[in-house]
Amino acid sequence: MKVRVHVMLKDGVLDPQGEAVRHALGSLGFSGVDAVRQGKVIELDLEDGTSDATIAEMCEKLLANTVIESYRFETI
Repeated sequence: MKVRVHVMLKDGVLDPQGEAVRHALGSLGFSGVDAVRQGKVIELDLEDGTSDATIAEMCEKLLANTVIESYRFETI
């Protein structure tokens, strides 16, 4: 089974990469971009039947820094 994990900085956490992208878009002439948040997507190939609890444990222990990041996952 394939699982896609989306990791984003939590609201209120400074996102310097997102701010750099926002600034670069403005410099390239794209107006109206008020904010950018940058995250990461991780795709996992797992054995069929891997539980949601196991996937959440992977996220909690390694894939996301839960102090500053939130995550969600989906089976694809």
